[in-house]
Amino acid sequence: MRRVVFLLCALIGLAVAPRAHAAGCQGAFPNPITDICWSCLFPFSIGSVPLVTLSQDEMYSNFGSPICVCPGYPPKIGVAIGFWEPARMVDVTRTPFCLAGLGGIEIGGGMTRPKGDVGRAENTLRNSFYQAHWYVNPILSWLEAILEFSCVEKAPFDIAYLTEIDPLWNDDELSSILSPEAILFANPVSTAVCGADCVAATISMPLAPLFWCAGCQGSLYPFTGHVAQHQGGVMASTLIAERLAAKMHRMFITRATYGPAAMCDPHSWPEPIMNRQQYKFEMVYPIPQTAKIAGQCCQPIGRTNVLWGAGREFPYKGEDFVYQIFRKNNCCVTFY
Repeated sequence: MRRVVFLLCALIGLAVAPRAHAAGCQGAFPNPITDICWSCLFPFSIGSVPLVTLSQDEMYSNFGSPICVCPGYPPKIGVAIGFWEPARMVDVTRTPFCLAGLGGIEIGGGMTRPKGDVGRAENTLRNSFYQAHWYVNPILSWLEAILEFSCVEKAPFDIAYLTEIDPLWNDDELSSILSPEAILFANPVSTAVCGADCVAATISMPLAPLFWCAGCQGSLYPFTGHVAQHQGGVMASTLIAERLAAKMHRMFITRATYGPAAMCDPHSWPEPIMNRQQYKFEMVYPIPQTAKIAGQCCQPIGRTNVLWGAGREFPYKGEDFVYQIFRKNNCCVTFY
């Protein structure tokens, strides 16, 4: 019944979305067949051995043994697997309460919140501000792509977070309530170190110890919608999506799903400081990122957008962005 209700709501949304567009609110429902790069599901591993890679990036934190045991009476024995699950979605928008990932409809009931803007700072560098939304979007579950598979999240589609209702999102100073450690990294040395993270993320995966870095996009701090050095909408929206993921971890809205602690219960492991290696992003709007570059069509946090981001921003309908998030999932598939 839950799937039927969701499908009906999606069809209704498709029908009303063209009439619901405001002047600045654009978007589209991502088509799971044509807009999702399914090779991002890989590598698929059993234990520590990757069975199928398709030249995709891996974080190398799989369970060591192919056999796993989950507590219970009697204990449950199973096979330890690892894969990348498309389970979350982020949209980044200039228009408050514009749900770009839901076809470009607007909600909010006339509430006034800060609008997105691209301006110029005193030092002539461009800066910007965006709102963002965090969706629970377990595609594999509601598509029933993997039937009766306990390792796939079963939650229904949901809007889990709106930055418009967050008073910290547009205030860099207030945001330190959630991230007081940010002051430690607001210096040239910490910023320079992020250059190494940029190189690592572009070649393979970001450097896990440099948790304050967003690689080629700069710094993950502060957890706000302000981008101090705006180098285009793709770069800025990527950074906002990465920051929002880190903020969701800090607020315990999202938990870790990788490693030995997640084998039997992937939602029981809080991770207030996000491990950036557990996520890969794929743009699904305005231009779905399905064409592969060097065999890949999604990227980890911090990878340069010079290659994959070219031509994906354009006036009017191409200034808001939607990203599908793949997260690393380690799980014990039990036999009974």
